[in-house]
Amino acid sequence: MARKALIAKQKRRENAVAKYAELRKELKAKGDYEALQKLPRDGSATRLNNRCNMTGRVRGYYRKFGLSRLVFRELALEGKIPGIVKSSW
Repeated sequence: MARKALIAKQKRRENAVAKYAELRKELKAKGDYEALQKLPRDGSATRLNNRCNMTGRVRGYYRKFGLSRLVFRELALEGKIPGIVKSSW
């Protein structure tokens, strides 16, 4: 599981991106890059990472499910994800 501080930092970044999204869009349309640089760095969408909703893990993330590969496998084996069946041939 990821450290709680990293998960909290990600939440803070998500809030900042939502707060400054409209202003950033306007400044980019105007071409005012000096004003863009004065905004907080964490207000940029490129600073966000995809994180597992349950553990906060960054690597091995499946976008379709919002989970890391480890949590996905556990839930799939328990039958908690509808339509997912372990394949064997």
